[in-house]
Amino acid sequence: MGYGKTTAVNWYLSRQLKAEQAVQVRISIYSDNLPIFWKSVQQAFAFAGLDFLDGCECPDDVASAGFLIDTICYALRGSSVYYIFIDDFHLLTDARVADFLCDLANRLPENVHLITASRGRLLSGEAVLRLGGKLCQIEMENLCLNHTELSVYTHRCGMELSEQQIDRLLHTSEGWFSAVYLNLCAFSKYGQLPDRKSDIYEMFATAMIDPLPEEYREFLTVMGLADEFTLEMARRITGLAGAEEILVTLTEQNAFVTRLPDNRSFRFHHMMKECTERAFATLEKGKQRRYRNRYGAWYEAEHLYLHALKFYWKNRDYDAILRVIQNDAGILLASMKPAEVSEFLEQCPEPVLKQHPLALLVLMRRMFTWRQIPTMMKLKELLMAAIAEQPEMTAQERGNLLGECDLIMSFLMYNDITKMSQFHRSASARMSRPAISIRNEGGWTFGSPSVLMMFHRTPGDLEKELVEMNDCMPHYYRITNGHGQGAERIMNAEAEFLQGRFVDAQICLENTYVHIAENGQENMVLCCDFLALRLALCTELSLSYTIAERRKELLRRHNITWVTLFDSVCAYYYALSGQITQIPVLFREHQLSTVNFLAPGKPMMELIENQVYLAQQEYAKVIGRSEGLLAVCEAMHYALVALHVQIQTAAAYECLGKRTEARNCLKRPFKLLCRISFIFHLWKIMNIWKNFCNGKYRQRMRQSMYF
Repeated sequence: MGYGKTTAVNWYLSRQLKAEQAVQVRISIYSDNLPIFWKSVQQAFAFAGLDFLDGCECPDDVASAGFLIDTICYALRGSSVYYIFIDDFHLLTDARVADFLCDLANRLPENVHLITASRGRLLSGEAVLRLGGKLCQIEMENLCLNHTELSVYTHRCGMELSEQQIDRLLHTSEGWFSAVYLNLCAFSKYGQLPDRKSDIYEMFATAMIDPLPEEYREFLTVMGLADEFTLEMARRITGLAGAEEILVTLTEQNAFVTRLPDNRSFRFHHMMKECTERAFATLEKGKQRRYRNRYGAWYEAEHLYLHALKFYWKNRDYDAILRVIQNDAGILLASMKPAEVSEFLEQCPEPVLKQHPLALLVLMRRMFTWRQIPTMMKLKELLMAAIAEQPEMTAQERGNLLGECDLIMSFLMYNDITKMSQFHRSASARMSRPAISIRNEGGWTFGSPSVLMMFHRTPGDLEKELVEMNDCMPHYYRITNGHGQGAERIMNAEAEFLQGRFVDAQICLENTYVHIAENGQENMVLCCDFLALRLALCTELSLSYTIAERRKELLRRHNITWVTLFDSVCAYYYALSGQITQIPVLFREHQLSTVNFLAPGKPMMELIENQVYLAQQEYAKVIGRSEGLLAVCEAMHYALVALHVQIQTAAAYECLGKRTEARNCLKRPFKLLCRISFIFHLWKIMNIWKNFCNGKYRQRMRQSMYF
């Protein structure tokens, strides 16, 4: 801090931008909040005319980080020169960001340059070695003034200091430009250098803030809480009629208040911010509270909900916090740490919580996602009490609250269509509006490519499950704006396929494609793709697209969830067809640990990875993984996934010459499949058993397969 890092980079960029007609992407960091940083990244690229990051989620695992690197490199390659400057990087303490930047720097095309400014060491020794000649480091020693440079600088400033004073100034300032400047300001005013015990921030305040008029000091004290601000925001927060004049004067006369490249926004140097934050803490408590409320209201109106929550939380304004949570509908709430939300719930008085039933619904939904079920149930009790204690509530409002509560409670019955259907029907009957706690553009299958694998719970009950799915899903769609629309159709099509009725399966599939076209439910389209590729293995079905074209289309949407889901679809297809080199890297190199899969979807990913291991002839791995995976399937009632895994395990044993073990693995799935006539699986069993099954078993299999 205070060495002139930002000034040096600005000077360099101003020269390069003129000489090369380059594009600058400037990203400023103000806190350790990763979602806020990501928003700044998107805004910085958009301001530079690069909107390819719009709509991209903040990466939360290694795979999504790699996808983002691919996206950036692809978008920026070409003849134009780009400079990406990240200032004050030290404020982000998450080590994953530094690792990401290192990986990005190693991959960037030659026309793109990445510059970071940080107080502390940015890269580890290992990262420095990895970057090699691509890295240019300017250390603190390169920026601070030595004895000779300090003498020249003070002389240019019109100060005549003795050698003893130069030595003292060098010792106290350690060569910081800012510290030297502040010492010289004091020398100019008092005729002597500050003593060695002087605090740099006290010196800053004495030199840069205290001499200003009172109105100017208050402006700085209040606006120092903002990361960046516009003139309109300054007027609203300070309430000063002369805010524009003050801001213009400060910008022209003070290097610590700067106008940003967008020509609208302003920021304070971190030394100025630190001093003004200290000054703000000395204001009368009521005044502090008023200003923080203004900040919260401003950010809330701008839909910057995380910023708003920060100021409302400092004021312990629980009503405002709950209002923001309701308006956000849990979208940005998902980026917060569960411990932070739990702390709020512990401190917020129950009577206040009861005054915000819609916020309680949003919090219930979030607690389910975080698997904090006891807290979710406690919130439900508060919701029920809130409804009971408000007799003036209209019947319609009461019905909407109770209905959405039913909808959220249905998630606890996941995979049990009968019980979920009861909740969905109740919610649909009660509600006159769509739910606020569920976004219809989100995923529906928790990252699984198959609806049938998720919801076939009990062998022998398939027909019952299909009927219940057909009956309950319209109720769910009505109260969620069509979230997951087409799920019951896909499940029917998959059932036809697994029972060997391929023509009927194709008819159902094409009907589903048409039904869900243009409805925004990409998750359902990908489930259709999964079935289409499996059908292509068994029939002469010709796809309406190539796999490469489909993946390219998904990449353009910059949604890592959909790309990962399609990779799983392709991995299964290529593994079954023996095209091992075509299997996507995520599965071919077994990197699933780099992806944060949602728990309900993970068994399907493990099943697909098993199929890849089989294709790669890694039979022992399949056997070694099966026990744990089958235990998960049993706990989650994933009957169909378990059947797949048992057949895969039997195949692995057979390929290792262990026929007794293979036969034992197939006994249970064979009995089940004969009951439910899943011919595709029986066909796979027959391929395994063809070398050692006796005629009796073969005859029974043929009969159940209708051959």
